[in-house]
Amino acid sequence: MDEFLKELARFGDLSGRFTAFDVGAVLLLSFVLNLVVAWTYRRTHKGISYSQSFAHTLIILGTVVGLVMLVIGSDIARAFALVGALSIIRFRNAVKESRDVAFLFLAMAVGMACGTRFYLLGAFSAIVISAIILAMHKLDLFAMEFRERILRARFPAAADPDALLAPIFERLADAAALVSVETVSADGTREVVYTVRLMRKTREEDLMDEVRKVNGGQKVTVVTGFQEIDL
Repeated sequence: MDEFLKELARFGDLSGRFTAFDVGAVLLLSFVLNLVVAWTYRRTHKGISYSQSFAHTLIILGTVVGLVMLVIGSDIARAFALVGALSIIRFRNAVKESRDVAFLFLAMAVGMACGTRFYLLGAFSAIVISAIILAMHKLDLFAMEFRERILRARFPAAADPDALLAPIFERLADAAALVSVETVSADGTREVVYTVRLMRKTREEDLMDEVRKVNGGQKVTVVTGFQEIDL
């Protein structure tokens, strides 16, 4: 029995220079810190493309990276072997926003710091960077006032949309440009799409009311905030 325990202990030494405490500390700290990262992502997200699955991915990815770094340690051979093994994985999900990539790198960096047992560095970095992200979100840094709108309106076949809308644009908009014209019914009804930069005190309702007066009360749509959401 003693010989068996000695062999088992010798076999355990082959797994690397870390203890059960190291494994527990790496996994627990990676998990907790990436919870902070995922919460920051949810708290600062704008638009309609929020994904709970992506938040879960941040936590899982950061924790797994911590485990991977623990396995690799300082062994170059293990690192190359792991790169070869992971190269068979294909990621087909497109990242919707550029800031999502930054959160992925943050989760991975936190996992790497924990996995290499730089616990203080990982905790400090996760908290400070999350605080910076929250501050930028709260202060709305580098935000711009968007007054551009998309106008979609339908006109009878005999109408000239450019001629009818030109006076309206002169009164209510700083600039306007035709994007597309499309026939939407057999009687020749057309739908026109314009990009419009409204004057500062002009409301979307004012523009819609004026367009309805010249298109016979047909459908009019104004799309707002299209720069910040997914259409």
